[in-house]
Order: sequence, then structure tokens, then C-alpha cells
Amino acid sequence: MSTSNGNRNPRTVNLVMGAMLILVGILFMLGQVFDFRLGRFVWPFFIIVPGVLLFVFSLTTRDSAGEGLAIFGSVVTMTGTLLLYQNTFNHFESWAYAWALVAPTSIGLGMMIYGSIKNRQQTVTNGRRLATIGGTIFVIGGVFFELIIGISGRGLGSYAWAILLIGLGVFFLIRSLLPGAPAERPQAPAESDDLIQ
Repeated sequence: MSTSNGNRNPRTVNLVMGAMLILVGILFMLGQVFDFRLGRFVWPFFIIVPGVLLFVFSLTTRDSAGEGLAIFGSVVTMTGTLLLYQNTFNHFESWAYAWALVAPTSIGLGMMIYGSIKNRQQTVTNGRRLATIGGTIFVIGGVFFELIIGISGRGLGSYAWAILLIGLGVFFLIRSLLPGAPAERPQAPAESDDLIQ
């Protein structure tokens, strides 16, 4: 992807840029043909496309700046992808927990892809750790905000706390009825001084 003197290969950059522009042009043409208001759905691509281009550009560099560009490109791409989802489904409330996909998860994914392509195992390992942390935060946040609180108007909403309390009560009742449950120990009678002597 790079020439022998370390310069970037303009052919690769032009190839990716051309493919992205063709894709966006096809989307606009489909919008005109089917009389579809495509502008509402296309604007996130003005964030996604530069992010992808930055990531591809990072792969053409030989110096240490490549990993930083890969991380930045993956963060920009993930932000645009989330905006595309939220704009398409009118689900902007998901930012309450979807930020975890932008900060740790996309950084980890960028490091994993970059490290795999550049044969840097330590970068892949660190990226996998970050992506796992971010994915876990995203899932826990999604369950909490969507099912328990009902931030989007769906989920358990006001019933969640009642269900949680009932569940905890049932847990403690079952625990107390199971054999082998810790029972109160009877107090040993105090030994008198006469027995000791």
C-alpha cells in the first residue's frame, strides 16, 4: 500500500474515495427515482465516509501515527453509524447507553483491525479488552435504560421496580426454605465456675 520511499500509494486512496462517492451517488439517484426524501437518511454518511477514509488512510502509513489515525477513524465511523441508526429509527434516547459503543468499543475495534492487518498482537489484545469492556457497558446500559427505566417508552417501565422487589423477596424466601440454609445456632450454655474447678 506504500511505495518503497514511505509515501502513501495514491492509487489505494483514490480507489476507496471513488467507491465511497459512487455509493453516495447511487443512494441519491435512488432517492430521485423513487421520490424518496433521501437527505434525511444520507447526512450521517458525511460522518461515516470520512471516518472510513481516515481508517483506510491509516493502513497506508508506515510510521507510528497509523494506529492513532485508525483509532480516530473508527471513532468517527462508529459515531456516524450510530447517528444513522438513531436518525432512521428516531431513537435518539439510546445515547444514554450507546456512548459506550463510541468511546471504548470503537477504539478497541479499530485497534483490533489495525493490529490484525499490521501483525501487532499486543495491539489486538489491548483492543479486544477495550471492545469487551465497551460492549459490556453497552449491554448493561441497554438493559437498564430500555427495560428497567423504559427511556424509549417501551420496556417494563413503572413495573420494573415492583418486579425487582418481588423477585428479591422470592429469592430470600426460597433461600430460607432450602435445606442447608444457615439456621440460627443455639447459644451454648455458659459454663459455671464450679465445673471448671
